[in-house]
Amino acid sequence: QVQLVESGGGLVQAGGSLKLSCAASGRTFSSNAMAWFRQAPGKERELVAAINFNGGRSYYVDSVKGRFTISRDNAKSTVYLQMNSLKPEDTAVYSCAAALSIGLPLTERFYDLWGQGTQVTVSS
Repeated sequence: QVQLVESGGGLVQAGGSLKLSCAASGRTFSSNAMAWFRQAPGKERELVAAINFNGGRSYYVDSVKGRFTISRDNAKSTVYLQMNSLKPEDTAVYSCAAALSIGLPLTERFYDLWGQGTQVTVSS
């Protein structure tokens, strides 16, 4: 069964940190670009960060640059999102996604496998 399972969400105060993990199974992890998306209540889902198949390239939305870091461990079939200096506006459901690509897709439609999402809440 092909699936992505996120963990690491929770409640944190502004200025704090969280590390999200996404474990993949059922598909050759190293053949996939991976990404983290988020969706806040009443807002559209947005791409937060993406990383290519070997970790050599990454992308961040402007609002998280310098605060979030995406990384991957292909031996563990896991992608991470380290989130520092969290702000209340980072509150959202965070989902990881996979795309069968050696590039770095930045468009949601290229991601065909999704996790169930994990809630991140940042209190002020």
